Amino acid sequence: MEKSSLRPLTVEEALTHVLAGARPINGNHQVDLLAAHGAVLAAPLLARHTQPPFNASAMDGYAVRTADIAVLPTVLRIIGEASAGHSFTRAVAAGEAVRIFTGAPLPAGADAVVIQENTRRDGTAVTITDGHPEADHIRPRGGDFSVGQMVLAAGTHLAARHLTLAAAAGYAHVSVRRPPRVAILATGDELVLPAEQPSHDQIICSNPYGVAAMVKAAGGLPVMLGIARDTAASLDEKIAEARGADILVTLGGASVGDHDLVAPALARHGMELAFWKIAMRPGKPMLFGHLGAQHVLGLPGNPVSSLITARLFLVPLIRAMLGMPTADAEKMTAILDTALPPNGPRAHYMRAARLPGTGSRPRVRPQANQDSSLLTPLAAADCLIVRPILAPALAAGAEVPVLPMDF
Repeated sequence: MEKSSLRPLTVEEALTHVLAGARPINGNHQVDLLAAHGAVLAAPLLARHTQPPFNASAMDGYAVRTADIAVLPTVLRIIGEASAGHSFTRAVAAGEAVRIFTGAPLPAGADAVVIQENTRRDGTAVTITDGHPEADHIRPRGGDFSVGQMVLAAGTHLAARHLTLAAAAGYAHVSVRRPPRVAILATGDELVLPAEQPSHDQIICSNPYGVAAMVKAAGGLPVMLGIARDTAASLDEKIAEARGADILVTLGGASVGDHDLVAPALARHGMELAFWKIAMRPGKPMLFGHLGAQHVLGLPGNPVSSLITARLFLVPLIRAMLGMPTADAEKMTAILDTALPPNGPRAHYMRAARLPGTGSRPRVRPQANQDSSLLTPLAAADCLIVRPILAPALAAGAEVPVLPMDF
C-alpha cells in the first residue's frame, strides 16, 4: 500500500500498533541500592527482618503496667531508663515504672506507655496524674512488616520511598530489569547543538534533551546520537550507529515531503513501516516500524510535538519492555477553568496547568497560546487536556480528561 493512501490512525489505533510487538527485555542484574533509583524491580522483595523488631515506645514518657494505673492519681517507683538503642533489661513489676523515650524497646512486664505530660516526677518516684495510655503510644512488633512478608512486588518502578522500604527490609542490593536502550537521533541541516552559535538560517536542537529526560523517567536508558544532516550518507551512518539499541527514536523528517529523508533512509536499512500519520495535534506526522527486533519511532521535529508524542507512545513502549502496565494510571479528570471551542477532526492534546481545586479534583486551565512551535507554554504546563475527535464546545466548569506531564 502506498504511504499516501494510508488514512491517519487514531491515537488509540496507533498505540495498539506500537505495543503489539513489545515484550519484556531479558537480562536482569543486581545493582547497589544507591544505584537502583528509577530502575524496575525484577523480583519481589521478601522482608529479611521484622519491623519494628520489638514493641517500641512511640512517645517520651513512662513504661508501666496497666493494672497499676487503673485508679488515678497513683505513685510508682522509677527503676530505670530506656532510650533508643539502649533497652532496660529487667522486668517491670507491680508498682514500678521505667522512664522511656521514643524508639526504645518496651521493657518486659510493661504493657503501656504514659506520656510525660500526664506525669509529675519527684526523684525516684513518678505520679501518674491523669489520662489513660493510648494504643498508638506503642509501636507493636511487626506493625510495619514481618520476616518473609512481600514488601515490594516485581515490576515496581523504584522511587525514593521504595528504596527506603527495601533498605529497612534488609536489602543492600536488588535485582532489576535491564532498561531498554533508546537511541535518540535528531535530524536536519537547520540544527546546531546548544553550545554552538546558530547562523541566520539555523536553530538550536532542543528536543533530544527533553525526550532523553522522559526516557530516563520512564525507566529507559537514553543514548544520544547527535544530529544527522539531510544527506543519505549522514542518515545511514547515524542509523547504523543505533544498532544494538532496543528503540530508535528519530526527531524530524517523519513526513513525506521532498525534504523528509528519514523514512527513505530507514527503508534502505530494512525497516517495516507500520504507520506514518496520526489523527492528533500536535504531532500528526509520526512513523512507527521495526528494523528487525528494533522498534523505530519517528517523531516530529517540532519540539512540542516530539515531547507530546513521546509521552503518548514512547513512554508506554518503554513500560511494556520493562514488563510494567502500559495504561496511563495517572490519567484523571479535572474541572475546566475556562470555556473551550469545539474540536476538529484530530484529537487535541492541549497544554494546560493544574490549579488548586475544591474536593478531590483540581481545576485545569489551558495555556492561552496552543501554537505547537512555542516552548514556553509547554514549560509552563504540567498536564495535557485530552480533546477527542469532534468533541463539542465546553463551558467553564465542565469535566475534562487530563494526562499529567510530570516527567
